[in-house]
Amino acid sequence: MSRDTHSPLVPTPKPLLIVLSGLSGVGKDTVLAGLRKSGLPAKISVSATTRDRRAGEKEGVDYYFVSAAKFQEMIDSDRLLEWATVYGNRYGIPEEPVRKALKSGQDVIVKIDVQGAATIKKKMPGAILIFLVTISLEELEQRLKKRRTEKAKELELRLKTAIKELDSIPMFDYIVVNREGKIDRTIADIMAIITAEKCRAVPRDLNV
Repeated sequence: MSRDTHSPLVPTPKPLLIVLSGLSGVGKDTVLAGLRKSGLPAKISVSATTRDRRAGEKEGVDYYFVSAAKFQEMIDSDRLLEWATVYGNRYGIPEEPVRKALKSGQDVIVKIDVQGAATIKKKMPGAILIFLVTISLEELEQRLKKRRTEKAKELELRLKTAIKELDSIPMFDYIVVNREGKIDRTIADIMAIITAEKCRAVPRDLNV
């Protein structure tokens, strides 16, 4: 018998990079808040943005709210894992905190738009991409109207963008339906995905 009988049969799972994306208005922020409260032992990356802060949003928790000049400085110094312009505002993920957490063995969750998810997939093919959707586009429209943060033209643009974003689904590893009033089920579905990934016979390799 060549194996050490005292050694673990299963190695320690590698850290995961979980990319949470999906349709605009699907409730990504709400899902992320639910994951924070769940006690999941993962670092939740905070994105930087040039857009104005909405009511109830907290600096350093929901986003890092920065000026256009500051954001450009982050681009020029190559400090962003990815960035994109969405509806006239810039969004980006600071790279150093993500790589530092992964190298220490900690799972990382990033919330990002579909453009950003594609960029991360190219840079880090081992990332797990989860796409959040609603039951229907009609439900998505009702959610956007309910939050009252967009004017009529902006709402129309978001719905048109959502239809295009649906074409990106084949790029993702998992689809999770974020049902109205059932955030606990959404969180449970994402937790189940993470558990399954930890049990893979051949772990994903992030090369960090």
